[in-house]
Amino acid sequence: MSADPLLRTDASPSGERSVPDPHRWLEEVSGDEALAWVRARNDEAHAALGGGDLDATEAALREVLDSDDRIPDVSRIGDHLYNFWRDTEHERGLWRRTSLDSYRTDDPRWETVLDLDELAAAEDESWVWHGASVLRPAPEQLAAGEPWRRALVDLSPGGSDADVTREFDLVEKRFVPASEGGFHRPLAKGGLSWADEDTVYVFTDFGPGTTTPSGYPRIVKLWRRGTPLEDARTVYEGTDEDMYIMGRRSRTPGFERDVVRRSIAFYRSETYLVNAVGTPEQELVRIDAPESAEVGLHREWLLVELREDWTVAGRTYAGGSLLAAAADDFLAGSRDLTVLFAPTPSTSLVGATWTRHHLVLNVLDDVKNELHVLTPPDLEAGADTADGWVRSELPVDGELLTVGVRAVSPVDSDDVWLTSSGYLSPSTLALATVVGPGADPAAPEPLKSAPAFFDASGMVAEQHFATSDDGTRVPYFVVGAAELVRPSDPAAPGTAPTLLYGYGGFEIPLLPGYSGTAGRAWLARGGVHVVANIRGGGEYGPRWHQAALRENRHRAYEDLAAVARDLVARGITTHEHLGVQGGSNGGLLAGNMLTQYPDLFGAVVIQVPLLDMQRYSHLLAGASWVAEYGDPDVPEDWEFLQTFSPYHLFDADREYPPVLLTTSTKDDRVHPGHARKMAAKMLAAGQDATYYENIEGGHGGAANNAQAAHMSALAWTFLRARLA
Repeated sequence: MSADPLLRTDASPSGERSVPDPHRWLEEVSGDEALAWVRARNDEAHAALGGGDLDATEAALREVLDSDDRIPDVSRIGDHLYNFWRDTEHERGLWRRTSLDSYRTDDPRWETVLDLDELAAAEDESWVWHGASVLRPAPEQLAAGEPWRRALVDLSPGGSDADVTREFDLVEKRFVPASEGGFHRPLAKGGLSWADEDTVYVFTDFGPGTTTPSGYPRIVKLWRRGTPLEDARTVYEGTDEDMYIMGRRSRTPGFERDVVRRSIAFYRSETYLVNAVGTPEQELVRIDAPESAEVGLHREWLLVELREDWTVAGRTYAGGSLLAAAADDFLAGSRDLTVLFAPTPSTSLVGATWTRHHLVLNVLDDVKNELHVLTPPDLEAGADTADGWVRSELPVDGELLTVGVRAVSPVDSDDVWLTSSGYLSPSTLALATVVGPGADPAAPEPLKSAPAFFDASGMVAEQHFATSDDGTRVPYFVVGAAELVRPSDPAAPGTAPTLLYGYGGFEIPLLPGYSGTAGRAWLARGGVHVVANIRGGGEYGPRWHQAALRENRHRAYEDLAAVARDLVARGITTHEHLGVQGGSNGGLLAGNMLTQYPDLFGAVVIQVPLLDMQRYSHLLAGASWVAEYGDPDVPEDWEFLQTFSPYHLFDADREYPPVLLTTSTKDDRVHPGHARKMAAKMLAAGQDATYYENIEGGHGGAANNAQAAHMSALAWTFLRARLA
């Protein structure tokens, strides 16, 4: 094995020779020796955790995942509601549709559009659904009663990020073969998006030199039906250092626009309007907003969501704000901007959803939802933008519930889907119509309610705040039996097995939500579940995220450690009975809890993780995260990166809590080598490390419900055994 070319002495970022990595050979994803090692570790994991408890847990979780009583998530396409569904009989899933009237009933009549299990069997490929986009017919076609026919379906082999795109006929319910002019994109990271019924934007791997260092598309082209892909006309070409390039067309009648988005890095992008696309007169016009801002267009309006302060036309707008302008005026040079939302120390914007006539803002106040309706001035009727936007409210019921709002059809309807979910409250779905100020809104129409998958009687969900090392207040949620969450004598050591979960990255907030699997496998069996809203996430907007970037990454880890200590101080548990879990960036978080704070935890679960922060930017999509973590090839960056690289922080002579590491061979986002090498290093040092790798699954870790139930059951079984 020492002769393997992947095993060599590497140069450190400073140019000095570093200690050889004896486990580098495990980065060869599909290498025979590496996979033999994986299978041996999988056998050991099953030997250690398998048996009656694992099997019973897996069966209980599979029952939740396959339940017919789950709420089918739907999207309106024409006269139909479409849904993708997986259950026991349909392991890979069905794309299906029904009518709204039928959906309102307890037993909707579903029509199968595409059966992925049949397709997988016919093509001998482990297809995983990646979604579909449907072309909106032109106004004259809709007026003539023509159906919504053309779809682009994305399918992934085994759950990888790389996928294929195929044109699908929704009327005939079949793929349109290339011999009939159907669009087919070969396997790669990228996609297709509709321009018109005979033209698509294509952004994909066109051959050597056409992808970014992260493996994403660097070029977007316009591809006409019936022509070879190699003849597609270039619309925009990014640089060798960009992250992702894509194009699309907005087909809102009267406001058709072609748009190219250039992602320079995470949190930095440029948006271009393309005039006369695909012609010799083609012109790209950049929307002059900060690179760190998110730009959106709807009808006559331009929205700019700021991540950083922006000074323009003599005025400074705070990072985290949402600004609006008349799009044509802005493009003509006006900087007459209206502030639709400005953050406060406790509030942040987590979503903005357009309906036909209104904009619904989803705001967090100390991680609790509020919905605000904004009605813009009617520019079509001649109103001046100075007339202002009018605000009204969309009431939110319940405490510690996450409320989601999504437009049914922003082109021609003011209806929205409203979802709500809490740690102890099963999900509900309602249909509501958004109205402007002065109008009496009708009560939302309840459509679906999910069942309770565990008995929550006697349980409570509470929010607390811990104090981090620098004095920052860090919110977290605690869920479990009342007598465990609210100990009668906080001074007495608690012994409740408690699981602490965190993420803390990429401006992603962790919000309350119902989990039938966690309820069955953990809460109903006497466990306490804790979710921490640490810095690096999006719970308080961009400032919360930016507080833990790059050289400040340690703030996220200090926050989670503060929550761990606070749980013990409250008498809920002890460190011996406290576990921590995280996946992806949260896997890096859990890895740092293991290596930097081993005395705080009795067990650690690390899933699809980053762990080797010296190699991460050279593995798969890792280069796209340099803005988040830093560049290990820059000596100044490596100085701080090595302080939160678990693979390098591991000390063979130190005692660590038991750890379970899991990943997926098919994960082409976070390289499985991170978890493999960490497990190998720990095992070589005689540590209590259990390793399991799913051969399919992608970055989600599982390609179907059976795999998801198995992976989840391994983690719950491990935690119960180690934290009892």
